Amino acid sequence: MPDVSREMQGLIKRDNCVLLIIDIQEKLIPVISDKERVIENAIRLSCFARITGIPVILTEQARLGLTLPEVKKELPHVQAISKVHFNCFFCNEFSEEIKKTGRKTLVIAGVEAHICVAQTALYALPDYNIHIIHDAVSSRTPDNCNVAIERMKHAGAIISSTEMFIYEILQKAGSEEFKAALKLVK
Repeated sequence: MPDVSREMQGLIKRDNCVLLIIDIQEKLIPVISDKERVIENAIRLSCFARITGIPVILTEQARLGLTLPEVKKELPHVQAISKVHFNCFFCNEFSEEIKKTGRKTLVIAGVEAHICVAQTALYALPDYNIHIIHDAVSSRTPDNCNVAIERMKHAGAIISSTEMFIYEILQKAGSEEFKAALKLVK
C-alpha cells in the first residue's frame, strides 16, 4: 500500500486548506454568466465544508448586497467580510482571518473570475497553493472568465472542479463523511 501520509503534488490536504467564497452577492449574481452553475456549486462546496470541518471565508464587495441567502444558509456561523478592494488580501480583516487559519492552500470559488478572484489568487500565489474551482467561478462574460482561468493557471494556480475537490478531501468511500457528502455529487 502506498504511503498515504506522503505529500502528493497537487492534491489538496484537508488539514491545510480553507475555502474562499468571493462575492456571491444579491446585486452582482444576476449579471453573471452561467450563474445557476456558480450558485449550485457554491452551495455544494459550502455544505461539504460544513460536513468536513473545512474553514470557510466569505467576502462581500461593498454596495453589492449580501451573500445570496441560499449560500449563506449553508454557512450560518460564517460572518462575511466586507471589502472595497478587489484583491481580498488588501482588506486587513480578510488577511487576518487567513492567517488565523494557519492553512496554506486556498480553494477559491466566486465572482468575478477576472477581477476579485484573479487579483486575490495571483497576489496569493507566492505564499499559498491556489486551487480555482472552475465550475464555481464566473464573470459577466464567458470570455473574461476564460481569460482569467488561463492567466491564473499560467501563473501557477491549479484548476479544479467541485467534484474533484470533494473526492480529494474524502479520499475513500464508505465513511460517514462519504455517506453525508454523497448527496452532493449525485
